[in-house]
Amino acid sequence: MKTHLVWLRADLRVHDNPALYAACRDPGARVLAVYIATPAQWQQHDMAPRQAGFIRNNLLVLRQSLAQRGIPLHYQQCADFQASVSWLVDFCRQQRVDALFYNYQYELNERQRDLAVERGLAGGVLCQGFDDGVLLPPGTVQTGGGMYRVFTPFRNAFLRRLIDADPQCVPAPPSRASTLPDMTGELTPFDYPTQEPGDDYPAGEAAALSRLRTFCHQQMQDYRTARDLPALDATSQLSAYLAIGVISPRQCYNRLRQAYPDVLSAPDSGAFTWLNELIWRDFYRHLIVAFPALCQRQPFIRWTRHVAWRRDAEQLNAWQQGQTGYPIVDAAMRQLNHSGWMHNRLRMITASFLVKDLLIDWREGERYFMSRLIDGDFAANNGGWQWAASTGTDAAPYFRIFNPTTQGRRFDPQGVFIRKWLPELSVVPDTYVHEPHLWPDKGHDGLDYPHPIVDHGRARLSTLAAYKTAKALG
Repeated sequence: MKTHLVWLRADLRVHDNPALYAACRDPGARVLAVYIATPAQWQQHDMAPRQAGFIRNNLLVLRQSLAQRGIPLHYQQCADFQASVSWLVDFCRQQRVDALFYNYQYELNERQRDLAVERGLAGGVLCQGFDDGVLLPPGTVQTGGGMYRVFTPFRNAFLRRLIDADPQCVPAPPSRASTLPDMTGELTPFDYPTQEPGDDYPAGEAAALSRLRTFCHQQMQDYRTARDLPALDATSQLSAYLAIGVISPRQCYNRLRQAYPDVLSAPDSGAFTWLNELIWRDFYRHLIVAFPALCQRQPFIRWTRHVAWRRDAEQLNAWQQGQTGYPIVDAAMRQLNHSGWMHNRLRMITASFLVKDLLIDWREGERYFMSRLIDGDFAANNGGWQWAASTGTDAAPYFRIFNPTTQGRRFDPQGVFIRKWLPELSVVPDTYVHEPHLWPDKGHDGLDYPHPIVDHGRARLSTLAAYKTAKALG
């Protein structure tokens, strides 16, 4: 009897799991699954404790779901990828595994790890990998000269390819009789700092799919106009589930098309606007495959390596703790620190402030976000930070610099979001909530809130000069 092993990574679900589905196609094969935690690797990649807690909660739910289908989930903890490769190769030999099934991860370290496993098992175990975590596989949407470098033409080509490909979801495997002994062991706590995600993020596929259905049927109509307003509950809140694979982008796409059959022909609709966000996710994954240097902390635009970043630990800490004196920035950072999530519009504003107002290296912000985000995702996080820093793939020139005060007035005009996270500004009237240091009636003792740590106008000029000098160095 054949033994098939499913190696689970960022695909913690039984529905629409290509590797799991393929492993179970042979009704006569014994199927088991394995998840390998790598705490030292997580530390190197700045995984947020809240995301580690979310992974563990979802593993517990997934284990039960697999057990109901006669598939035991084995859990192992190794320090890093190198140790996990050795353990997995030995495990396959011990269990006389005939075929190993897994879904691809597209980051450089992960691809190197998978190659090492394939080499270690060469000649003895058939390794089968599958594209997952994307709507279309990397490398399938290209120009004549290779990967697109700007999003809009990529999206246009992507949509044409998407219509032809028509990606469908595969079903969950049926229950099967398990003849394997219970060798799975306890799913012990990770040897890594973990934090409970909280009530906003219940574990399991059922919770993710319920959230997807609710979003499509109750919020999608207003998504295009409301998604940039952080005071509103107007986004899907699915990013944490997508990041670790509790739900797939194909499930999102197919649910979207079911609810809005005309989505591809309605570019002004909320449904198309959300599809556009899914395509951005693919874009950044396609990029890190085409340009592996992005996974090595390198800017996409080469001349931006010459930008003379400032090293200012005090200002970096003020940004991290939400003490910059710019309310929209500070409210967003406190939301991140408290909840492990930040509204996408605010990610752009806070990133622009760190890079373009403080002239601090974008990699400091990229690392800090990953260390806090429950939806931490390397490709999306790196792509977003390089977009904000004007070091990445973007049609706009480097002199796009957000004015944080103007951004606050535009996207939180009455300061509803600001007051939620900055209670010290609760008494400040709307007129001054975006510039509380100008409020003439600050009370007897003044506000317990800092003055701006930098003047935006002067900072803008300094940043433009720094980028201009870097570009001249080429």
